[in-house]
Amino acid sequence: MKRLLVLRPEPGAAATLARAAAMGIEAVAAPLFTIAPIAWDAPDPAAFDALMLTSANALRHGGRGLALYHGLPVYAVGEATAAAARAAGFPCVRAGTSDATELLGLLAADRIGQVLHLAGREYREAANPAITITRRIVYGADPVAALPAAATAALRQGAVALLHSPRAARLFAALVDAAALPRDRTALAAISHAAATTAGTGWRAAEIASSPDDMTLLAAAARLCE
Repeated sequence: MKRLLVLRPEPGAAATLARAAAMGIEAVAAPLFTIAPIAWDAPDPAAFDALMLTSANALRHGGRGLALYHGLPVYAVGEATAAAARAAGFPCVRAGTSDATELLGLLAADRIGQVLHLAGREYREAANPAITITRRIVYGADPVAALPAAATAALRQGAVALLHSPRAARLFAALVDAAALPRDRTALAAISHAAATTAGTGWRAAEIASSPDDMTLLAAAARLCE
């Protein structure tokens, strides 16, 4: 069985390792990013119809300002982010099944006009003509300069890499090439078509999760680990 390489930052990496272990998959964590909060000013919640979340990191690093918006409905990308919102005290949460563009479609269908998006510094641009988005950057993800030693060791033996975002896919591909490691010994399990496409070609194999959540991604990875 091929070893699974978990590239997402903590605390997500530890959660993925635990899920992989429960599935009987040998996995190693080698985060490519370090997540840190960024100070932000919290606008008046009365100006918004809903809160938009594209990552659970906004909840982990948003700080005290989050409590101001508990009265707003939350629209979240993926069930994991939706669950984190509920755990953070938001009572009304709706989960999208794809990405920010799809989520904006849900907001528009629900006639939500004014949205506050709590995002990471490296957010992917998305828009909808029916919605006015006010964005606040509440965290940043700083990339590593080289592949972690655990990743290099696993890749030399042949591994399956989990790609939780297009940005991670781009960085992983660049670091593999910089380390002069062959792509054709590594398989990719990507959380979306965008992540898979961003990683480029030349990999041993690739699987794309049918929905953007960790368990579905791990199920895709399991097929490659056999």
